[in-house]
This record gives sequence, C-alpha cells and structure tokens, in this order.
Amino acid sequence: MTSKQPKYEYVSSARLPTRFGNFTIHGFVEASGQEHVALSYGQWEAGDTVPIRIHSECLTGDALFSTRCDCGFQLEKALQNIVEHGRGVLLYLRQEGRGIGLLNKIRAYNLQDSGMDTVEANEHLGFDADLRSYDICQLMLDTLTVSKVELMTNNPRKLDALKQLGIDVVARRPIDHGITKDNKLYLKTKTEKLGHAFDPHLFK
Repeated sequence: MTSKQPKYEYVSSARLPTRFGNFTIHGFVEASGQEHVALSYGQWEAGDTVPIRIHSECLTGDALFSTRCDCGFQLEKALQNIVEHGRGVLLYLRQEGRGIGLLNKIRAYNLQDSGMDTVEANEHLGFDADLRSYDICQLMLDTLTVSKVELMTNNPRKLDALKQLGIDVVARRPIDHGITKDNKLYLKTKTEKLGHAFDPHLFK
C-alpha cells in the first residue's frame, strides 16, 4: 500500500545574498508540482512576533518593472522593511495574475486596455476576481518556526486566510508603495471591488 503524497512539502534551503541583504531561501512544492519559496532574514525564537509579507508572483511587475501594477514596488519595499527591522519573512507564492496565470493575465491586460477594469476583465475570461490560495503559508511558517506575525499587506483576504490557518496576526502593516499614473485606476478598483485597504486620498 503506497502512502499518500503530502499536499505540500519542504524541499531545501540555501544562502541568498541580495542587494537588500543576506537572506536564506527555502523551497517548497505542492503535490501538483507547483513550486514556491520563502525568504527569511535574521533570527527569532519560537513565539516571537515576526514581520512577514505574502507576495504572489508577478512576472511583469517583479522582474520586468511594469508600472501598471504595484507588485514590484511592494516586493522591494517589503524586503527593505524586513532588513530594516532586523528580521522577517517573505513568502513568494507562484500564483501569477491573482491565480489565473501569466498568459491569461496578458489577455486580461488587453481587455483592460479596451476599457474594462481588472475585476471585469478576469470575469469576462471566465475566472473569479481572485483565485489565489494561501494554504501553503502554514507549512512555510511552521518550517520557519513562525506562529505570530505582523503582516505587511493591504489585502484583507490575506489577513483572514492566515487567521483561518491558526496563525496569530498581531498587526497589519499597510504597504502603500508604488502608486503611479499607470496603476491608479487598477488600485482604485481593487480598493472598491476587492476591499483592499488603500487610503482613498492616494487616488486623487
């Protein structure tokens, strides 16, 4: 009788020097084969409160420097915040385009160029506005001995997801960073339709 493959599995860790500081990268994989990573910085004891950021992959923003979203800006700001604080974790989840994938995100961008907002575009393609899952965060944080966090996010779904996983979220820290003329409407839509906690004065 074969044992059931775990839904999520820790793979390995290695040193990862970056221009922000010296991190350790930790690899994780789902039973489906999808891979994710966590970046940790500094030291802590079990039970300490640790600053974290859950960041969903955005090739266009993170790697290609697009200004039509705030993802790349927020990724850099989160890493800077972690180093300035002296410790922290960034969970980098491979779920592009709020879970619809890279090519579908490009299709959604095309629809947005034609006048739809980000939610309308996803729904026009037959997807929900947000298909992301955060279940793997529990294994990632357990592996890093983190149970209490300060969460850097504007997204209330991330806050609720961690609480449902049994993670003690002691505070939410806003990360209002990277608002440009190209993404103001996009961020305004996320605030009004998806409940993201941006200050409305930022869009004036």
